[in-house]
Amino acid sequence: MEQAIYNVMQGCIALADTTILSLIFAGTVFGVVIGALPGLTSTMGVALLVPVTFGMSPAAGLALLGAIYCSSTYSGAISAILINIPGTPANCCTILDGYPMTKRGDSSLAIALATSASAVGGFMSIFALLFLAPPLAEFALKFGAQDYFLLALFGVSVIASLSDRNMLKGLWAGALGLFLSVIGMHPITGDIRFTAGIAELYNGLSLVIALIGLYSIPEVIESLKSLNGKVSQSNSVGSGVMREMLEVFKYKMLLTRATVIGIIVGIIPGAGCSIASFVAYDDAKRSSKHPEKFGTGCAEGVIASETSNNAVVGGSLVPALTLGIPGNAVSAVLLGGLMVHGLKPGPALFTENAAVVYTFIMSLFVSNLVFVPVGLFIARYCVKLIEIPASILSPLVIGLAVIGSYAINMSTVEIMIMLAVGLIGFLMKFFDVPREPLVLGLVLGSMAEGELARAMALAHGSMYVLLQSMLTSPLSLVIMFFTMLSLWQGVKKQFVKAK
Repeated sequence: MEQAIYNVMQGCIALADTTILSLIFAGTVFGVVIGALPGLTSTMGVALLVPVTFGMSPAAGLALLGAIYCSSTYSGAISAILINIPGTPANCCTILDGYPMTKRGDSSLAIALATSASAVGGFMSIFALLFLAPPLAEFALKFGAQDYFLLALFGVSVIASLSDRNMLKGLWAGALGLFLSVIGMHPITGDIRFTAGIAELYNGLSLVIALIGLYSIPEVIESLKSLNGKVSQSNSVGSGVMREMLEVFKYKMLLTRATVIGIIVGIIPGAGCSIASFVAYDDAKRSSKHPEKFGTGCAEGVIASETSNNAVVGGSLVPALTLGIPGNAVSAVLLGGLMVHGLKPGPALFTENAAVVYTFIMSLFVSNLVFVPVGLFIARYCVKLIEIPASILSPLVIGLAVIGSYAINMSTVEIMIMLAVGLIGFLMKFFDVPREPLVLGLVLGSMAEGELARAMALAHGSMYVLLQSMLTSPLSLVIMFFTMLSLWQGVKKQFVKAK
């Protein structure tokens, strides 16, 4: 314990270096901009600057990359709240209540709550990384292919909660999302499915492209119905924002639960921010005294989503640093940056290179502090966008959607794919079919299929052996119990509404 405290103190002292502090600030600004622009993901932002760190010291380079990771995960909420397009996949759940808050003129409150919730989730997850890394990493190792598959099924059970208005329509949308998720190559055999010969779909339908099309196109069409109107009468982000940010602490239990969910999902390799935000949102809705307000501009929805997806940051670095197993795509790129500087991830990293590791971890604390004023400053000017008349704003949104889609793989075909998904989104909105279950199915479908294929391979193709291993594994049984409980609560709620 004394050694750990000493290492933390050394990390704090190292942060007195103005070069590292300057890099944290620069990385935060870059990350906020990258995250706020649809299509430019956290992974892309970190990957772009890995080569820039080659000439830096390991501590300085990692501090820069860590700042981008933290700030971009948060700042995707800005565009999600203001224009209904998630800046990154991590923020796809934030639009459920963030954009409705903007439409009723509470964009300032929504951004303030998202900012403070993100900072709390990020802070707490870094504490977990700092003091609980070894036991949490051991917990992550207990998950096998069958457990990941069951975890994906648990996520799918959230569809019941997202389909309060019409369970049948929600299930249909979820099934469509699951179908879209299997487009492309089979994860084991490599067979090409449902691509219509389009090479850009061989690796599957991009979640970012789907999110941009699904939410931007329908909203643009809706806004163009009243060309002379404004999207909303918004509050500016400025005076009173600190008071609005403090409102997040009225929901202490919600913050705690969402943080724990984010950390746990983060340490499970391959799960990611999107799954964490949906699970936390579902938990918040089930435990709320007024679940009917969710989806109409509820502060609890924004807080749950943003707390959990930022808590994934620290969680995803636990297996990455202690085992060399990245928790998600961003931590995989960070892992590459670590190895470029000659650092080998594993248990020995915390002893042989303690100075670098603890400086990096302490820099993440600073990053979570810095993105608060930087994010609010940038959001203050972004809010002005929604006061622009729809006749001007709509083409700007379409422009952002096109640029974001093109930027992923520099392909005009993906712009067409985005527009096609946008047409699906418009039809779903027209027929009052919830889009969120589709997104959840798309997020979880590829994970479920891949892990089921691996589990079947380990069971030598025997369904009997697979079921036997599930029924004899305590972890699998726990996940199945919570899945059944989630489904039962969703069905029960529908019966209560029907009476």
